[in-house]
Formats: sequence, structure tokens, C-alpha cells
Amino acid sequence: MRTRTRMSRRLAALAAVAALGTGLLAGCADDGKAPAADGPSAGGGGGAKTTLTVGVFGAFGLKEAGLYDAYMKLHPDIEIKQTSIERNENYYPQLLTHLGSGSGLADIQAVEVSNIAEVTATQSGKLEDLSKAPGVNKDDFLPWKWAQATTKDSKTVGLGTDTGPTGICYRKDLFAKAGLPTDREAVGKLWAGDWNKYLAVGRQYKAKAPQGAAFVDSASGVLNSITGAGATRYYDADGKVVYKTNPAIKQAWDTAAAFATDGLTAKLQQFQPTWDQGFANASFATVSCPAWMLGYIQDKAGASGKDQWDVAAAPQPSNWGGSFLTVPSAGKHTAEAAKLAAWLTAPAQQAVLFEKRGSFPSAKAAYALPAVADAKHAYFGNAPIGQIFARAAEGTPVQPLGPKDQIIQQNLSDIGMLQVEQKGKSPQQGWDAAVKAIDNALDQ
Repeated sequence: MRTRTRMSRRLAALAAVAALGTGLLAGCADDGKAPAADGPSAGGGGGAKTTLTVGVFGAFGLKEAGLYDAYMKLHPDIEIKQTSIERNENYYPQLLTHLGSGSGLADIQAVEVSNIAEVTATQSGKLEDLSKAPGVNKDDFLPWKWAQATTKDSKTVGLGTDTGPTGICYRKDLFAKAGLPTDREAVGKLWAGDWNKYLAVGRQYKAKAPQGAAFVDSASGVLNSITGAGATRYYDADGKVVYKTNPAIKQAWDTAAAFATDGLTAKLQQFQPTWDQGFANASFATVSCPAWMLGYIQDKAGASGKDQWDVAAAPQPSNWGGSFLTVPSAGKHTAEAAKLAAWLTAPAQQAVLFEKRGSFPSAKAAYALPAVADAKHAYFGNAPIGQIFARAAEGTPVQPLGPKDQIIQQNLSDIGMLQVEQKGKSPQQGWDAAVKAIDNALDQ
């Protein structure tokens, strides 16, 4: 079953707001200086250059943030060339084909988080162990991010570029009209620690809500945020599919479905034109938003949403999104490629990627750097987004991933929950429809 992945949608969102540049982040101005080298020293030398190729999907951000140019300046004997396929659903099958044949591979290949479990489980023998690359320090990374690309025998096949810690973005004007607090700290306390408190706030909001403004955009968005906060989701630590019997998933389903059955949602499907219009028309008061979605909201809500939108902590730390860099063993320059991958994912460079592109670092060591720690977002009332999302990232549990995570998530959201929300099906009917679709997709 071929679906458009959530990460592909994220990359489309980033591409849509690329023109905003560093304007996304107030207080993080570009001083024109090249990022500092955390990895190998400049190569020098007067011989022929070594060309390193990097294969990515979408507007990945490394090139756009100037990181390739900075590395080539530090290493005059290296030339970097990037190829990009717009959509991950087209990129990833080609990557698997090339890994299978051992040909047609770039020196560095990007992998999206929904695919990293399959790559780690089935392709680790064809990828370099990047834990041994010069300049790589396991302790620089979030433990759960490092674990996502590490095999059971401790081989790390991918280095995290970014992650998707999630907050709750909300409209202060709609909250005020409904008699709710608007200060981000007070708002976060309303639902701190429990997604059912978020549901309860939605019921309070509905009682006095402005006409035409629902509490939340979609039940599917709520579902994805809750499932991203659990210690176990669709697979267990042994790689077994457990979503049907995992009580955390059932609880997440019931809570998210209650948003739909209680009439708290705008009944929108995320990343569709009607969803975009919902931002522009102030059709809902809250949305689960990873760090990368801030620019998307700014773009779609427009000038009229400035200082109306704000961001508070989510009920529980959760993650949505992120990618990795891998080095295929069949590449022409594995040693030099590993050095480049290590440098691109080092804390200093991840901070630059956040500053320039809004991609939140997977290297926790970057959180103390000014570009992250002091980051504020002018559109969202100068919200201290570096601090808010760092706390979310550090609190996210190590969650086992499985090779078909994306298929399970997509069908729960876009088959099951959508039927509850838009077609009036009962939560049980929606669940049964999703399970049937997932079983067919997984050949079970």
C-alpha cells in the first residue's frame, strides 16, 4: 500500500515556507560566519578533489542552510554534490533497490524516521557503523534518537539530523473569547500530564466557543500526538506488532475518538487544502504542532494570525518526525563520507540547521547553544521555542519502532479515525475498519 508519508508532508510544509528563511526565528540572526567544525580538520592539499555525493528527499535543509558550503570551505579537497527526490515515497523504494544491488548509491543517503526501523533491521549489513566515525559522540544525541538507528548488537547505522518534539499551538484570541487563560504557562498547566485533561479543556472551550471555531483541527492529529508519547506504540521491543493489544494505543484511540464524538474538532484532514484554509479562517483554537510546523502555521494563517497564535507544552512529551544520515558500504568514499555525516550532525551544525530551517536538533548537546537556547518566535508572541521544544525532546521516551510503523499510523488516522470524525461511524466501527486495512497491508 502506497501512501503519502507524514514526513513527506512535513518536507512539503518546510518547502512552502523556505522563503521565510531566518525570519522564522527571532533572536537568531545570521552573522555570516561559517559553522564551526566539530569533526575533522581542514583537508588542505593541492591534489584532485574528492567528490562526495549526498542523496536526500524533499527540501532536506542541509544544502539550504549552507552546511555543504561551510564544510567545503573547511576542506578544500572535498566537493559535495546533492541529489534530491521530492517525495520520500518515491525516494525510499529506490534506496532499497540500490542497497539490494549494491550500485547506484550516493556516498551518504538520508533515511526518514518512518523507514529507519526497517533499514536498521534489514539493511544494517550494507551500511557503515557510524558510532565509530571520527567526531561522533553517542552522548551528544538524545538516547531515544540514537536507539532508533542502532541494531541489537550495537551497530549504529544512522546519525540523527533532526527530530519533531511536539507542543500545542493555540489561538489566544479564541481562548480569551471562551473564557480560558491565554498565558502560555497557564495554558500548559491546564492539561499538564494527561491528554484527558486536554479533552476536558476542549469541553470547557466548547461551552463558550466563538461560532465557527472548533477546539481542535482533527482527531487524527490528537491521536498521532498521544501515540508519539508512549513508551510502546505499534511494535514491542522484540519487533512484534502489538498495536491491537497495546493498552496505550487503545487508550489513545478512545481519547482521540472522544474529541470527534463530542464535537470538538473542525473535522479537517491534515495537510489538505481545507486544513490550510482552517488556519487562515481561524476555524480551530488548537493543533498539535511539532517544531517544524511553526513555519507552516505562520505561512497559512498569514499576517492576521501574528500574535494570535502561541505555543505551550503538550500534555506529555511527544515526537512527530525526524531523519537520519547513513553511509552505504558500497559507496566510493566511505571513510570521507562518514566524516562528513559526523560533521553535518554534530551539535554546532544542528544548531545552524535549526536557526536557518527550523529543524529541531536531535543532538541534545545543541540545546545549550545560543541559537537554540535563546530562540524565540516573533510570530508566536516571542514564545521561547528553543526551551519549550528542548524540554519536549528530552522528555520523549525511547520508543521501539517497527518496519511498518507508517502504514499502521496512516491507516489508524486516515481510514479509522477519519470515518469516526467525518462519516459519523462509532469509535469501534472506525477501529475495525483501520484494523482490516492494516491487516491487508501487512498480509496478516
